[in-house]
Amino acid sequence: MKVHQVEVGNMQNFTYILEDEDTSDAIIIDPSWDLDELKRIIEKNNLSIKYVVNTHHHFDHTIGNEAMVKETGAKLIQFKTSTLRHDIGVSDGDKIKFGNSELSVLYTPGHSKDSMCLLGDGKIFSGDTLFVGTCGRTDLAGGDARELYHSLVDILRMLDDDLVMYPGHNYGSTPTSTLGIQKRTNFVMQPRTEQEFLQIMGIG
Repeated sequence: MKVHQVEVGNMQNFTYILEDEDTSDAIIIDPSWDLDELKRIIEKNNLSIKYVVNTHHHFDHTIGNEAMVKETGAKLIQFKTSTLRHDIGVSDGDKIKFGNSELSVLYTPGHSKDSMCLLGDGKIFSGDTLFVGTCGRTDLAGGDARELYHSLVDILRMLDDDLVMYPGHNYGSTPTSTLGIQKRTNFVMQPRTEQEFLQIMGIG
């Protein structure tokens, strides 16, 4: 699975095009802002976009949805509780297949009620659940610091250290990392109680 990581917009968002190199089938994760660059990558690599997938519903990750669906004919995938229009609603553990590649859905609420990560081929696309060096905010509508704590501690901390992490924003010292590095260096991934986590998030 080849990853095209594209930084877009003035909020340092990352949009991803994931390419199945056996078949040229591909998906787009969180299309936003610079759609012309996405179209250039698709055309240059002769890709067939099967799905547009959103890690959550916030506008900075979804404003390119309709344009890219219209451009490519792809189906739109979101977590089943998303309030935005989508063609396919997925649940925790579901598989998203394109060509010979496959991603598993990990439900990781906290930043929003419909936040999910995508896991496959030694990679994790963490959306706004986990960034390099920090995590997503919880003070927006649908945010919940308690839920985020359990998503980080009970789900992401349990995953393989070698997973390469691709976050939803370029907010860290590097555009990608590994979960192992984040477990060692990211303050939100350190062992602590729920109450201690709430305190560092400014709650409680």
